[in-house]
Amino acid sequence: MKFFQKIGWVAVCIGLFLHTAIPLSIAKTGDEVVVDRIVAIVNDDIVTLSELNEILDPYAEKIRTYGYPPEKEKEMLFNAREEIVNQLIEKTLADQEIEKAEIVVNESEIDSAVERIKKKNYWTDEELRENLANDGLTLENYRQRMKKQIQRARLLDYKVKSKIIVTNEDIGKYYQEHPEKYSGIVKYHLRNIILKQPSISGGEEEGAVLNRMKTIQERLKQGESFEMLARLYSESTLAEGGGDLGLFQLKDLSDSIQNAVKDLKAGQITDILQTDKGYQIFFIENIVTIPGKTLKEASPEIEEELYNEMLDNALKSWIDDLKKDSHIKKIL
Repeated sequence: MKFFQKIGWVAVCIGLFLHTAIPLSIAKTGDEVVVDRIVAIVNDDIVTLSELNEILDPYAEKIRTYGYPPEKEKEMLFNAREEIVNQLIEKTLADQEIEKAEIVVNESEIDSAVERIKKKNYWTDEELRENLANDGLTLENYRQRMKKQIQRARLLDYKVKSKIIVTNEDIGKYYQEHPEKYSGIVKYHLRNIILKQPSISGGEEEGAVLNRMKTIQERLKQGESFEMLARLYSESTLAEGGGDLGLFQLKDLSDSIQNAVKDLKAGQITDILQTDKGYQIFFIENIVTIPGKTLKEASPEIEEELYNEMLDNALKSWIDDLKKDSHIKKIL
């Protein structure tokens, strides 16, 4: 009875909303009529509404708190429901393959997996049981889930992962095709002084601002500290820090600033630039070159990236093949 009490009115409402229902069981608790139903048939197995709701409910609750318009909320809930049903179908197909392959997991392997979880979270046996209880699970439930996880991992090893090979040629080709990832990076450590232009351009007021900036520029050329003058005169929120902007690659800067700084050396200043924020002068505090990676240095991360990409593609292909050879019917 507790199982059906857990489903409650949520299942009833969703069942009515989705119209088509194949009841599995009906129970009555007070005035509540609680219904579970089939949402998908996968060969000789079924996916139930309660399984769907167990995963969907937390997402649905989040979606409802975002305050979307009713039609948008309805669309998002429908898409979430559809995606989760698809995932449950795929999980069911995988579990059927586990049975066919007769993948055995002994109790000592489950013990080791549970111990790893306890060690990772610094839990005692009692703390593990308490945390499971908070999630509505017993230790036995959890051990069954752990067994399924181990079986699924082995199934993937056998059916998918064992067939994936990343060659040195694959790694070399990727390295050559993605020079932006592995060549050296040059970054400019910049400071700026900014004087804001008046709201109405032109006239004496704007001329006065430009003259003030020219005076600052002259003092910089005479060797005064950029950091000190930025603190004294810059009208930026960063003035207190001497106008320190941090490190930038050229591609991260606007075209006008790129052109102004690209040929300068550390310790030099730009001409006065008129920007949408006002008149600015930039100071090249330092130029930092971050060395790139050789093919040998980059190989491990490239291999991992290619492996994960191949795994995703192979897994999708394997699941698609299972679906083609299976009887699947969604009842949404």
